[in-house]
Amino acid sequence: MIFGNPLPAWCLMYPEDAIQAFVTQWWEKDESPGLKRGRLIWGFIPHVPQVPMILNPIGRSDPTDHQRMNFKLEPLKAVRYPKLPRLPVAALPLFDGEMLSVYKAKKRPLLVISTGGTKVRKEIAKDSPKWQTLPAMLVAPFYGAGFDGKRAGFSEEFVRRIRRCEYPQYLYDKLPESGRTEESILRLDHLQPFPPFDQAYQWSPHCLNEEALMILDEWLQWLIEGTLPEDSVLGMYRDGLRGLD
Repeated sequence: MIFGNPLPAWCLMYPEDAIQAFVTQWWEKDESPGLKRGRLIWGFIPHVPQVPMILNPIGRSDPTDHQRMNFKLEPLKAVRYPKLPRLPVAALPLFDGEMLSVYKAKKRPLLVISTGGTKVRKEIAKDSPKWQTLPAMLVAPFYGAGFDGKRAGFSEEFVRRIRRCEYPQYLYDKLPESGRTEESILRLDHLQPFPPFDQAYQWSPHCLNEEALMILDEWLQWLIEGTLPEDSVLGMYRDGLRGLD
């Protein structure tokens, strides 16, 4: 399913101090089905808070009803976490050491960073639990940069610094979807697993082109290792942007 009415990628106009202004074409249209690295998709992902929350089961209104349970929302601290009572809940079974984490989730544009690696053959994993081999891809979420009355957005100075490649965890962009050409921020430090099943996401016909993917790979290296090779394309563009007022 295509999200919205896609615009031609070349219709996007980037500011002169954005890295995309140095690239011939950042987004391209790709109608081939399925997932690929660099594809734009949409899906619900959790917003990771500073203090995670858990559902602590505290008892039943009806002791004979194993489908219903009363819970209390509590903060989870890795050092001193609450000891959960051993109350069986048929609908939400828990095993030793497990808890029910609670996160807010929102539908966001996502960039596919990796489609998930090599599939494990059934005969190799036939005696293993399913969770060990269920596929997962890696995605990074986009956040709207502007203010719209419903979200705080990013400050103008913050966006300017992101646009000029000051931070390895942020990448400035504009999304090639109708009504989505405002400024967006890709948060590479929010990289996370996501199910690669068609009911979990909405497909889009837009992908980063080959040059953009090369820059993205260097950006990820910068985030993970903290440095860039001297001959990197991203490093060359950053040096050029640093000279701007």
